[in-house]
Amino acid sequence: MTPWLTLALGLVAIAIVLVDAFEAMLLPRRVARNLRLARQFYRVTWQPWAALGRRLGPGKRREIYLSVFGPLSMLVLFTVWAAGLILGFALLHWSLATPLSSLRAGASLFEDLYLSGVTFFTLGYGDVTPIDPLGRMLAVLEAGIGFGFLAVVISYLPVLYQAFSRRELTISLLDARAGSPPTAAQLLVRSAAVQDREDLARILGEWERWSAELLESHLSFFVLSYYRSQHDNQSWLAAATAILDTCCLLIAVVDCDHVYQAGLTFAMTRHAVVDLAQAFKSPPRLPDHDRLPPDRLSRLRDSLRSAGLTLREGPAVAGKLAELRAMYEPFVASLSAYFVFPLPAILSDAPPVDNWQTSAWMRRTAGITELAPAQPDDDHLD
Repeated sequence: MTPWLTLALGLVAIAIVLVDAFEAMLLPRRVARNLRLARQFYRVTWQPWAALGRRLGPGKRREIYLSVFGPLSMLVLFTVWAAGLILGFALLHWSLATPLSSLRAGASLFEDLYLSGVTFFTLGYGDVTPIDPLGRMLAVLEAGIGFGFLAVVISYLPVLYQAFSRRELTISLLDARAGSPPTAAQLLVRSAAVQDREDLARILGEWERWSAELLESHLSFFVLSYYRSQHDNQSWLAAATAILDTCCLLIAVVDCDHVYQAGLTFAMTRHAVVDLAQAFKSPPRLPDHDRLPPDRLSRLRDSLRSAGLTLREGPAVAGKLAELRAMYEPFVASLSAYFVFPLPAILSDAPPVDNWQTSAWMRRTAGITELAPAQPDDDHLD
């Protein structure tokens, strides 16, 4: 390999890593360009990881396995970036034949890699150092980039986990309001029992803001999308789908005063799932099965009517409901297949169970067994 080609490869490697790290960690907007190191990294690593997870089948083992990917991939990506910078500067030293102390002229690539690694992490051993002005300038430049890179990585992690914590906080609050996994039917039935007529409007307003923050944070820090919730029966996609289902029913089926707020929340949440599906190159697809066939819709109407809600009647109701569902179900189904997230039902067949009811200690001390006949959430049995 000629020195000029080696020099060009080193410069390209450094430029690719610096631009990619800047776009992934510092640039507060989505980059649509496909030729990105981080995008290709996640595309190459997630597909086989998810394929193996699907082979495990639904359950606790699969969720534990899939939950490892988000934090692990972030650490591996940092390592890839660091390795790319170290290799790039080593290629520069090798192409320039940088003379090194304690070594004869014409050092090997391995020695240049050692010099580059020690310089990047600012270890300062001093056993191998450049002795010409150009080599020393490259060493100072690499040390500065390495120090800045480590500082950005350290500051990046708290921001990432704060966004994750805010996302999960609101999802956890949905547990007592809509069950686990959340369903639109339970959210509407439980809110109907509240005497405060504005309670549901406040809930929808909170979820409108949650959806906006989901869109902003998960496009800026796309690794957050791979972070799974604490409980196996919860996820950001299940929560967003349940809210979309709820808004859909409020707009088309339930005769209430919250249609305007339901429309705002529906628009914001749909915007989030559509943009995320586009960001992850996950084209819309039909759900594996109809989530609300005619017999289930009839049961849903009976359930809502029994809760005291007034329902709209007429042939236009079913058409409006189908129209609204077609606006988001293909996108949530696509994200469900990509991230291996199960979609919640609109109306659950089993009696509703909340995560707080499934603790083994709660069962022994408070007799929750009668209230929660379904299988407990395995998270609490460790």
